[in-house]
Amino acid sequence: MSDYQNLKLIILSILDISKDAVHIHIGLLVFFAGVVLWKKGSFNAWCLIPVVFVASVMELLDLRDDYTHQGNIRMAALTASVHDLLNTMLWPVVIVVLAWLGKLKNRLLLGDNSGE
Repeated sequence: MSDYQNLKLIILSILDISKDAVHIHIGLLVFFAGVVLWKKGSFNAWCLIPVVFVASVMELLDLRDDYTHQGNIRMAALTASVHDLLNTMLWPVVIVVLAWLGKLKNRLLLGDNSGE
């Protein structure tokens, strides 16, 4: 078992929550860190870049471990990786879309066509 897989097991044993919940929490943590550090409180699509990066790295490590131990990448591993990517990305994407819709609504109500 790789160091990465061991670290995941340690985190799961400490937090005592499901793997799905860990992915959701990591996605939100990375997203809000990006909002605070990078965009100074602005919810926009740029804040999704760190989430996509972290989620992709986590899944690439999982697929690498699957390949190392199985000799190939199984369809079950690919399916699990897609599931994990969706769990990690869902709420950050929802937050960005809702923020964008709120800005659009405000522009329409105020009659501002600046296209911010």
